[in-house]
Amino acid sequence: MPVTVPAAVLAYARRTAQALGALAGIDVDAAEVLDGRAALLGLGDQGRISAGGATRLMSGGGGWCALTLSRPDDVAAVPALVESDTFDGSADDPWPTVEPRVHDLGVAAFAERARLLGLPVGVLGETPAAAPVVRRLGGRAGPAPLADALVVDMSSMWAGPLCGRLLAFTGATVVKVESAARPDGTRAGPREFFDWVNGGKLSYEADFTHPDGLRRLLAAADVVIESSRPAALERRGLGPESQPARDGRIWLRVTGHGTDGARAGWVAFGDDAAVSGGLVGGTAEAPRFCGDAIADPLTGLHGALAVMESRGRGGGEVVELSMAAVAAQYAQLPLGDEKICTAEPLIASRAARLGSDNAVVDGLVARRLVASC
Repeated sequence: MPVTVPAAVLAYARRTAQALGALAGIDVDAAEVLDGRAALLGLGDQGRISAGGATRLMSGGGGWCALTLSRPDDVAAVPALVESDTFDGSADDPWPTVEPRVHDLGVAAFAERARLLGLPVGVLGETPAAAPVVRRLGGRAGPAPLADALVVDMSSMWAGPLCGRLLAFTGATVVKVESAARPDGTRAGPREFFDWVNGGKLSYEADFTHPDGLRRLLAAADVVIESSRPAALERRGLGPESQPARDGRIWLRVTGHGTDGARAGWVAFGDDAAVSGGLVGGTAEAPRFCGDAIADPLTGLHGALAVMESRGRGGGEVVELSMAAVAAQYAQLPLGDEKICTAEPLIASRAARLGSDNAVVDGLVARRLVASC
């Protein structure tokens, strides 16, 4: 069956889309945002299995948790997760081994062990709702149309790239940054989805071991979107405080669980982050997944709105959005009535090949840096 979301969630997402549209001068279809991937790939509700198939809702002592095994490294970590000498991680289906371990350990201990191994996991309802964290980054800037802005999108997967795609709809120049050694993980999946969230962007191949070119690009940026763990960028001198001052620059940081304490190191994907925020369907005794990795598109939508609101204040800010906290905002709504969330299958514009626009981007950066001197 098609993916479903509570009517109150869709209504709130539509109000958010309208607020974004009013500030950005674009029309945003909230149903398309929430259901875009499912429409493209023919995904539907599967109860305690996520629409994309990589995440499971499992019960144990203390409640429910969701674990995502979407990457080869995740599956390879299963033997250590279940402490098994006989399971070698090569089986087609690891879940019959994983689920009894949740029951044996309880959800809190299971989640702690999974996080020590770098696995994406969420305990149902562990994250409270929270507004974006905003802090000063530099000087304010006067009003300027977003069409004149340079947006550097260093994010990957769904939430951050969707935010960049929405900003591209305003006419902004959006540059998607990837490393050839470690490109966006969605390139390994269906091309239709990658193109949907990245079409309309320029493509820039960066060398993160020698990032001089990337530093120049960041120096010229009006908006930066990133979804890395903060310490990873800071070590390379690529964090917000390491860049030359530029009045009005907005740095949007998308995280799974925030940047405080141990949570800064927790990995998250859309389905397990939604569970962490308490955004599920069904009942307390029998929860099931809500929508398709719903924390991802909701965070992308709210991220674009946060950028526009920051520009209205003159920018000069770091804005931090946690996917789990965004989901928790929606979990506070009355979630009783469900609505089938359907969008027509989308025809996405073709995204640029990795690195195919480096010369164009380098020329753009040079002109902007000269103009700002």
